[in-house]
Amino acid sequence: MNQSSIAPILQMQGVAKRFTLHHQNGIELRVLEGVDLCVQPGECVVLDGPSGMGKSTLLKMIYANYRAHAGRISVRGADGALVDVTEATPRELVQLRRDTVGYVSQFLRVIPRVSALDVVAEPLAEDAGDDAAALEAAREQARQWLARLRIPERLWHLPPATFSGGEQQRINIARNMIKPKPLLLLDEPTASLDAANTDTVIALIREAVARGAALVGIFHDANVGAAVATRRVNVGDFRGGAA
Repeated sequence: MNQSSIAPILQMQGVAKRFTLHHQNGIELRVLEGVDLCVQPGECVVLDGPSGMGKSTLLKMIYANYRAHAGRISVRGADGALVDVTEATPRELVQLRRDTVGYVSQFLRVIPRVSALDVVAEPLAEDAGDDAAALEAAREQARQWLARLRIPERLWHLPPATFSGGEQQRINIARNMIKPKPLLLLDEPTASLDAANTDTVIALIREAVARGAALVGIFHDANVGAAVATRRVNVGDFRGGAA
């Protein structure tokens, strides 16, 4: 099938973002304007451009952590229906994040007193409900992910709050990639990883692309970006100031 005939998972049309600096007499900072971006299944779109161009801001608008001031951001949900993120209700956003959009941020939101194993298993455990067999299957998958990302087994039953930065980032990656989703957002996922774990994350990204996921990513390491990109977009083409 021709790539152009495949329904896109993400469409951004005329999207703009600005910040108002209230501590500087209400100065308005225009970060992004006229963002037009379409991402198909099986693509890994790498966002290029120097720091301050708005790359992370763009990802946060897709995930609805930031509100777009203009334009439309459409995401095709797991059920095939289009959801306009800019107008979605809180309930719709929760469902979208649960089933459709994964987001590997630069930092793990640590959950106190919850073991690393359960942190990673949670996205699958939510779907399992009270099914004991499904819950155990979720935990088994979590063990496999922890092993693949080289988290020592002695740490699996400890809360990630005590882990090193690199260990926390690997927990973050496992938690947000264990459940296959149609759209995956990556904000410098390898920034604190060593060479071996970086290679593992490259392999995981390529596997997600191969299964037909759409990925949009930022990579501080140019070699990682080159290894995973199927297409590159220069965010500097969308007029901006800082982010």
